[in-house]
Amino acid sequence: MKKTTFCFTCIVVLLLSCKNSTNEQKNKQLVTAITGLQEQVNKKPDSAGLRLALVNAFDSAKNYKEAISQINILLKKDSLNYGFWFRKGQLLSTVGDTPAAIRSFTYAAKIYPAPDALLSLGNLYAETKNSEALKIAQAVMHLKLGREYNAHCYFISGVYFARVGKTTEALENFENCIKENYTYMEAYMEKGFIYYDAKKTEAALKIFIMAANINNTYADAYYWQAKCYEALNKKEDAVKNYQLAFKIDGQLKEAAQAIDRLK
Repeated sequence: MKKTTFCFTCIVVLLLSCKNSTNEQKNKQLVTAITGLQEQVNKKPDSAGLRLALVNAFDSAKNYKEAISQINILLKKDSLNYGFWFRKGQLLSTVGDTPAAIRSFTYAAKIYPAPDALLSLGNLYAETKNSEALKIAQAVMHLKLGREYNAHCYFISGVYFARVGKTTEALENFENCIKENYTYMEAYMEKGFIYYDAKKTEAALKIFIMAANINNTYADAYYWQAKCYEALNKKEDAVKNYQLAFKIDGQLKEAAQAIDRLK
């Protein structure tokens, strides 16, 4: 028993250490971690903890197909487990299968109406223009869980109104979200998108600059500054911000493509 615990602990530590490694090192460590976890799961197939760790390892490796496959095995053994349904919803949301993610979060919330499951469900409803998002946001708000949860509720309501074209209501909710949590970057971005889509480029630019001032490692804030500068025909400023965005997030291929296009 102690040996199994030790191996499991080592694997978890290894997974956590991946965050501070280069991409090549991270990939090697993930492969090692996954191999070790698979061996442990084969020895103890009924261990939910080990299999869930394997799910998380596949998730870290962006092997979502295998992660979902493993969570399905857990659900076959325990179909009334809130945590498993919630985790499956997260994975399905990551791969963009919104209808299936909604079903998973709905099952989770029926088993245990935890705020996190409700908010995850509300967010997907908001993105799909389903007014149930507003009901969920109001229900969680009434729980009086504090400013962090209030911010999430305002954000979900804002997203819903933005997606259905009610920009005044959307902006009001995003403002309320920021009042509850001034570091809520997604709220700044959504505000900026509204102005950008309305061709109010200068107003959008101010918001994206504010977002970058609050969090100077948030790549999207620089990327959208660059988009605004490009729309304003300020090529030099656009390139500078595309470069900053790409430096922070090397996965932002759109930024790299824009740099090549403008140079």
